[in-house]
Order: sequence, then structure tokens, then C-alpha cells
Amino acid sequence: MTDHLDQLRRLVPQMMMGSPQARALKLQLVELDAARATLRVPYAPELVGDPDTGVIAGGVVTTLLDHTCGQAVQAALDAFSQIATLDLRIDYLRAAQPGLDIEAHAHCYRVTRSVAFVRASAYDREREDPVATAQAAFVLTPVGPRRSGEAA
Repeated sequence: MTDHLDQLRRLVPQMMMGSPQARALKLQLVELDAARATLRVPYAPELVGDPDTGVIAGGVVTTLLDHTCGQAVQAALDAFSQIATLDLRIDYLRAAQPGLDIEAHAHCYRVTRSVAFVRASAYDREREDPVATAQAAFVLTPVGPRRSGEAA
């Protein structure tokens, strides 16, 4: 597992830059541990959803949470797997403070043969005062050739 995490820590920045949306938002890896990930989106004027308040757009928070949850899933696995968001529920609790970066922390708390389950929160100052919380499920598709007759 340690080798997988070390490799994942090196690959995550490249993986995020492979996503046009993550690249446009300049998502950054903050921390990656077994079944846990923390990513950051730096505050930028072009990410503001309401020019009158300076609050970052909700879609930015959604993207941050989705990517953070996905990285937590990868960190929970023994080997790299193709994953896709199956379900993502987000509860927005308050507006983010204008001018502050937003971080998201996710924990993949359960992995079955074909689905991984994740909880996450996004925050601007303290993890205990979230901007939004999320609950997600990801479908897992192992990488590599399948044996004849093996189901997906």
C-alpha cells in the first residue's frame, strides 16, 4: 500500500492537470494518505460567482469536492483503478469567505468489489466550519485485461 501511495502522490498533480476543469481551477494536492485526500483551489477573481459579494461560484466547490473524493478513493485502493462518480450529494452550508482559498478533505470509508463510498467537506478557514459537505459513491473498474467471461 505504501508503494501505491507514494506513486499516487507523484501522479496526482499530473492526473489533475489532465483534467481541463481541474487545470483551469488550478487544483493543488495538499495531502494524501491511506483512504484520505486534501486538495485546494486557490482564490481567484475569475472563479467568483457573484461579483457583488466576491464569493467563489458553487460549481468550483462542487468540482473541488468531486476531485478530492476521487483522490481519496484512489488512496484507499491497493492499486490504481479507473473510477467514475456514481453519485455525489452536496450540502452547501454557507458562503465561502471572499479572498480565501478553499480546501476539501475526503475520507473513503468503505470499498466493495465495485463501489467506493466517501464523505468530504470543503472549508475556507477551519475544517470544523465547512462551506459544504459531500457524500459520494464511485464505481470501480479495475485496470488491465479481463479474463474471458469475467463480468465488469
